[in-house]
Amino acid sequence: MKKYLAIVLALVMVLGMCACGSQPAPADTPAPAATPAPADTPAPTDDAAEPTDAPETEPDPAPADAIVNPDDIDDNMTSADGKYQVAFITDVGQLKDKSFNQGTFDGVKLYAANNGLSYKYYQPANGDQATDDDRYDAMKAAVDGGAEVVVCAGFMQESALKRAAAEFTDVPFIFIDGYPLTDDAGNVLANVAGISFKEEQSGYLAGYAVVKEGFTKLGFCGGGGGTNPACCRFGYGYVQGANAAAAELGVNVEMNYSWQYGASFSASPELQTMANGWYQTGTEIIFACGGSMFQSITAAASANDGFVVGVDVDQSFESDAVLTSAMKGLSSAVQWAVGKVYDGSYADIGGTGTALGATDDAVGLPTATWSMETYTVEEYSAQLADIVSGALTVDDDYEGGLEQEWSNLKLNIV
Repeated sequence: MKKYLAIVLALVMVLGMCACGSQPAPADTPAPAATPAPADTPAPTDDAAEPTDAPETEPDPAPADAIVNPDDIDDNMTSADGKYQVAFITDVGQLKDKSFNQGTFDGVKLYAANNGLSYKYYQPANGDQATDDDRYDAMKAAVDGGAEVVVCAGFMQESALKRAAAEFTDVPFIFIDGYPLTDDAGNVLANVAGISFKEEQSGYLAGYAVVKEGFTKLGFCGGGGGTNPACCRFGYGYVQGANAAAAELGVNVEMNYSWQYGASFSASPELQTMANGWYQTGTEIIFACGGSMFQSITAAASANDGFVVGVDVDQSFESDAVLTSAMKGLSSAVQWAVGKVYDGSYADIGGTGTALGATDDAVGLPTATWSMETYTVEEYSAQLADIVSGALTVDDDYEGGLEQEWSNLKLNIV
């Protein structure tokens, strides 16, 4: 079944980000390895469902007329009966952020459109200042609107999602960048499927690539103020990869590393000013790791002939400054998880955490838009194969590992 996810992710890399029916066709996407919740998440109680992998069976072939480009699907559809079966609750920032929100919604649209289902996105009130109550209200509106499955994007959904899942126990929720949740009594919520990614692997591949390409003055600007596990894993992997490449080349590199101006994942004059200052004092490339923050950093890069590493999806289509992107398979993962609701196997992932990584073809760099000249696709493919085989292990303990002494990298935490 891993073959199918590989095909889907390949399409995502090529494309960049690229009405109601009866029973939808099942989404036979591979079941990635299930993992426990992070250390800062309540551990499942003894009655929690044990995570399991779906049977390794061959998927049905995709329909010849399947839509593969999410941009060919309207963001806003009108359901004939006023009900919307597949709902999406956005994270902070814009729906069309060319990154996390958009990549997740692409999966919702693709699954719904290819299976004759109605769909709708719900943005919590108050934008970047949304509260837990605002997020809960959006989830309740989705359920009241007929949602048969609710996809929630981002770790900030946790409190509202715990409340909604405990109240609407018959509705399956998919928690993207999430983990298992418990109710106030400590019982695991079996109707929440936590889907996360091994972003440290993707970040490593990007950091290694840019140093191999010849860059020695790097930057990292992350979203969530340093509290977002996904961004933290991306950043920590980026540092590891840059240091490893520098050690192999026998050179020293330097990296500015900051969470400033990224708490809301939004573009801002302050962020652009900081990035401008970095470029003007020698930084050559910045990893823009945080949704719409990308806009400020690419603006600064373009003004200073600098470069950018994109995040979550292939962002090379958005700016000539983008050298590569540290990707994760948001769209394909959403399609796989929603498909389990409709093929009757949601119990396999409900109440558990599922982490997707290189072995699931769910992280990597976009080779179809490769613009590097020194580091080759063949070298990248060999390194990715090492991660898949286990010959190369990328550490994910960002809390314990980031501030270690690096052999060939000077880390300036701003």
